[in-house]
Amino acid sequence: MADEANRTAFLEIQGRMIEITGKLKQVQTQIRNKEGEKKRAYLTLEELRQLSDDTNTYKSIGKAFVLEPKSVLVNEQEQKLKDSEAAIASLQTSKEYLEKQMAEIENNLRELLQQDPGLARQIMSLSTSVM
Repeated sequence: MADEANRTAFLEIQGRMIEITGKLKQVQTQIRNKEGEKKRAYLTLEELRQLSDDTNTYKSIGKAFVLEPKSVLVNEQEQKLKDSEAAIASLQTSKEYLEKQMAEIENNLRELLQQDPGLARQIMSLSTSVM
């Protein structure tokens, strides 16, 4: 009975670990994407600031370009920069939360395996036979 309960607990912990790992990878990918957006907005903003105020500037809309005042484009890029920074901060908070959950799951797994050394041996025998 205890053996079966430990096995069930192990499978549940393993499932949670797989789920949290997937979410963590997804958040890391989102952070990388937002950092790319932030960098593009920053670089575009730097280039726009070098231009004089009377320079004709164009905004890309799909395949078309529309004449826009420089101030409008600067404001848009500044807003993109702020939005990206806010999104990155939010995603970092999510990442830290998921990392804490992962550490908790690892501790639960470690405790389970210390309680039932037979389960640890079974898992090791399964992993070596799969290889």
